[in-house]
Amino acid sequence: MKIRCITNRHLSVRDYAAQIMQIAQAGPEAVIVREKDLTEQAYEALAKEVMRICAAYQVPCILHTYIGAAARLGAQAVHLPLQKLLELTEQQKRQFSVIGASTHSVQEAKLAQEAGAGYLTAGHVFPTDCKKGVPARGLPFLREVCAAVDLPVYALGGIHPGNAAACIRAGAAGVCIMSGCMNCVDVRQELLRYRDGA
Repeated sequence: MKIRCITNRHLSVRDYAAQIMQIAQAGPEAVIVREKDLTEQAYEALAKEVMRICAAYQVPCILHTYIGAAARLGAQAVHLPLQKLLELTEQQKRQFSVIGASTHSVQEAKLAQEAGAGYLTAGHVFPTDCKKGVPARGLPFLREVCAAVDLPVYALGGIHPGNAAACIRAGAAGVCIMSGCMNCVDVRQELLRYRDGA
């Protein structure tokens, strides 16, 4: 089970850096530093620390949204909302080895692929507190997105150990979790629960 952990400092059960260390020690496929409510300057300072921790445990670190900060920090990978990906120049794209994009429909997935994304997230698949009141798109949506593109697709939204395997069966390359890593005291044990479910 490929698991990517998405950060959200508002959900952290302990000091943020300590929680990132817990996550890195658990060995996810990657850590995506979301924190997009910060100013770019504040994000850059925080991301620098997360990159340092991830490097110490040899876990890939993917920065989010802020292209300038990612470039200044020498990040290899960045994850973008679709609109930001579509606005990138070819020169900006060349600054990164991998560019991921968030998608919410088959049409968006196809646009992201055409714009040069190397992987996609598709969501939200299941009900989640992050999108209260917004109907989940469900496994049929995930299946359609996975079938429509030739890219790895990571399921996002409301993923837990009991439904992660269903996402893989629907064609997803892996899953992204936020609460499952930020709001968890023993992240290593939690990731084992996801993997056991597969």
